[in-house]
Amino acid sequence: MKLRSLLYVPAHSERFLARAHERGADAIILDLEDSVPEADKDRARDSLAEAVKSVGRHGAKVLVRINTGARRRSDAEAAVRAGADILVLAKAETGELDDFELPLLAMLEHPAAVLDARLYARHRAVMGLVVGSEDLATALGATPTPEVLRFPKLLVHYAAKAQGKLSFGLLRSVADYADLAAIEAAGREARQHGFDGATCVHPSVVPLLNAAFAPSPDEIAWAERVVEAAKGGEGAFTVDGRMVDAPVIARARAILGR
Repeated sequence: MKLRSLLYVPAHSERFLARAHERGADAIILDLEDSVPEADKDRARDSLAEAVKSVGRHGAKVLVRINTGARRRSDAEAAVRAGADILVLAKAETGELDDFELPLLAMLEHPAAVLDARLYARHRAVMGLVVGSEDLATALGATPTPEVLRFPKLLVHYAAKAQGKLSFGLLRSVADYADLAAIEAAGREARQHGFDGATCVHPSVVPLLNAAFAPSPDEIAWAERVVEAAKGGEGAFTVDGRMVDAPVIARARAILGR
């Protein structure tokens, strides 16, 4: 599943919904949670069927981030009826992972959840993990700087990859979306660590994520040379002055697969 960019769109905002399908994101996250005022939450949920159809009309995957507490169940049921592809489980707890009909992107937003990340990743319903930077920093009594977020995000990333699940995020907060140069650099850094994509809250970030999490022309050319050379059947050989063996060949094939 190619999910380089996952754009949050407040599910109550007709203005944002109207153009979401034009943004080029691999996925749209219709948000019923933090970006929706309390007075608009029921209306946002009740209009999900129309919103899912609208934002997914150009082929983007459609995710719905559901609320915690009393609204959890009704939000999830509405997302299923609307035809959403995946639920984003805000403030996910391990004890509730069996309660939903759709695949889950588990959002870990508390220190306990980060420390239990592999328990989430092992669950059959969970297709991927992501850290909620702002809530995690608040729970820690910390400031969501890249330095603070780096360790917990990598810890959750390792847990996801250990179980063969998708892993999303930049090693910084998505809330600071104005510094596009920093986001571009963070996207490349996350890709080097093996993250599959990242969420964003502004459409200007979408093309940066799409580029960062896709192989570059140089990477593709290198991978093609490696795969071609591997046809010779040697256990180890040299490409571009560097040794190539089984794990390097597997990495090259993965690049071409993307």
